[in-house]
Amino acid sequence: MSRLSDAFPRGGTALVCYAMGGDPTLAATEELLRAIDGEGAEVIEIGLPFSDPIADGPTLQAAATRALRAGTTLARLLDSVGRLRLRAPLVAMGYMNPIERMGTAAFAGALAQAGIAGAIVPDLPLEEAGPLRGELAQAGVDLVPLLAPTTGPERAAAIAREARGFLYYVSVTGVTGARSELPADLAARLREMRALSKVPLAVGFGISRPEQARALRGLADGVVVGSALVAAHHQGGVRAAAELVRGLRAALR
Repeated sequence: MSRLSDAFPRGGTALVCYAMGGDPTLAATEELLRAIDGEGAEVIEIGLPFSDPIADGPTLQAAATRALRAGTTLARLLDSVGRLRLRAPLVAMGYMNPIERMGTAAFAGALAQAGIAGAIVPDLPLEEAGPLRGELAQAGVDLVPLLAPTTGPERAAAIAREARGFLYYVSVTGVTGARSELPADLAARLREMRALSKVPLAVGFGISRPEQARALRGLADGVVVGSALVAAHHQGGVRAAAELVRGLRAALR
């Protein structure tokens, strides 16, 4: 187990919230993260803005563009996050290009220095993950892998064996973004993935409303909400984002 795994309540379903770092400014991100933490999210993902985020839909792409235009860099973002003292563990979610530019050892050390508990790298396949996983492990940071609906049983089992912190199941094929409906076979797939995993299983991509979160209560160890929260913050500020988190948290209790 780890600080990240331990954040998932036994017998319950955790709320995992995503915020894009630096959107629209680093100061605004700090305020948002404090609000999300205060509303009871068990885990918080912080997006590392990048110009070509292949797994992100329009909402997160636009948020990353706003952050980059505001001058957000990986180093500045981690410095900003490192000043926070939040109850919920933080997970950095970003792409390999900025990580490689910084260097994997330096990246792992910077995450640890900022107090970040885990990292998610959507464009890092299992076969190439070993070096970064090792650097992160040495720094006490968990590399959280992703599983897709198209992942076959043998590959899913191999990915699950390497999972640290939690295992992230992508509920739909395609990119991030709110969906009106979730897949009809999602419950069955989550049961299959939970049977493989020694760490908590969280499900994300497409979940945007409290009723969707409620429908997943007990089927997964955690529910990830990203695009809907980023949109709420962009359109209505911290108050709107906090209200959404409050509703989602209530739906999972």
